[in-house]
Amino acid sequence: MAHKDDEATTSADRARISLDQLALQGAAVSPIRSIRPFAFFLLLLVIGAVIATPAFAADPPTAAPAEQESYLSWVARSSGIIGVVILMLSMYFVATVVSMFMELREQIAAPPTLVEQLKLLIHQRDIRGAYKITAESRSFLGRILTVGISELQNGLPEAREAMERSVDAQTIELEKRISILAVMGTLGPMIGLLGTLKGMIASFSVIAMSGVRLEADKVAGGISEALLLTFEGVALAVPAIYFFSLFRNRVATISANTSLLADQLLRKLHRSVRGKSTPPAPGEAALVVT
Repeated sequence: MAHKDDEATTSADRARISLDQLALQGAAVSPIRSIRPFAFFLLLLVIGAVIATPAFAADPPTAAPAEQESYLSWVARSSGIIGVVILMLSMYFVATVVSMFMELREQIAAPPTLVEQLKLLIHQRDIRGAYKITAESRSFLGRILTVGISELQNGLPEAREAMERSVDAQTIELEKRISILAVMGTLGPMIGLLGTLKGMIASFSVIAMSGVRLEADKVAGGISEALLLTFEGVALAVPAIYFFSLFRNRVATISANTSLLADQLLRKLHRSVRGKSTPPAPGEAALVVT
């Protein structure tokens, strides 16, 4: 009889160790999926097409050089290095927006297939199966339920508190990801301001060296360069700020909805396990709350 008790204790300890190892593996999964390489190539083509298209259907502005120069070549020449920096930031901005649209969705945070499988396992009172599929899931719901189920052995309040901490941590990670949009919204006008100062300095230099006779075409070139770079910086900042606000609200909504769904599933699992009519096996002792 004592030998059987020792075997039951050993089996329970092994189950607890295995569960802790799976919890560590589930927590180590990165909450953010990397951007696919082909997205950058596609976005590069889109940006190139947008820049190649004239901003207005009207004739080129009078500030452009008198020679027969295309609008695109004039923009490239007038933008200079500062324009290249703004272009690179714009490409990264578009890639980030596309990535966020792909990732920040309810279907990604809480996959319907995972929810249906969990409901079936809860109905079957299979806590081990529920833990296994959540530990293998890379979704928002799967990661927080992995933490909650692993703490369920310590009681439902402790499990819910652990899930709340997991939700907060993953929400912060998502907010860090979208914060780059706020940075771009701030840096865009500042970088454009550098171009504005550069153009104004060039214009005043022409005025200073022109003496009595002022050549308007030379002054207009510097002013047009200043206005162009300011336009490019603001054109980057406005959509960046808009999408930052959009994705921040989406992160808050997804976090709240997924947290509520996880709490409901954990409560059902807890009631299902406690409602077992037969006593648990020795190996399940570390998982069942009595």
